Amino acid sequence: MLNGRSPAIVADPIPVVVLTTFDLDEFLRQAIGNGASGFLLKDAGPALIVEAVRAAASGDALVSPSITVRILAHFAAHAADDAPSEHEATLTGREEDIVRALARGATNAEIGEQLYISLSTVKSHVANIQSKLGVRNRVEIAGWAWGTGRMR
Repeated sequence: MLNGRSPAIVADPIPVVVLTTFDLDEFLRQAIGNGASGFLLKDAGPALIVEAVRAAASGDALVSPSITVRILAHFAAHAADDAPSEHEATLTGREEDIVRALARGATNAEIGEQLYISLSTVKSHVANIQSKLGVRNRVEIAGWAWGTGRMR
């Protein structure tokens, strides 16, 4: 200890991905509330774990697809009034396809496979969608999709 304080290990926060056996909303809220960049269930395959780590490293967040739909439905029920109207953003047909896939919890790799496009093309579309909607990450894109009724 220095001057009664513990020295910092790192100057900047380190992105954390939580890998757990507990599919409980309270654990998710606590993890995200404490700054976690991802929340995966232990049955997530190696590819999803790698994608979550990459997302965290790039400043994005990733939640296990098996709980994403439940979380987004809850989010949409409480945030529909705050979501941009459909008229505020004009998305292309391909962007709409990607928004729906994101809202179902698909990873970038899965979206690329489903839509027969490259991973870099998926990433470009996601960036364009974020810009058009004025959102920070794919979770907010998915929340927007649920909030605007695209997933009902």
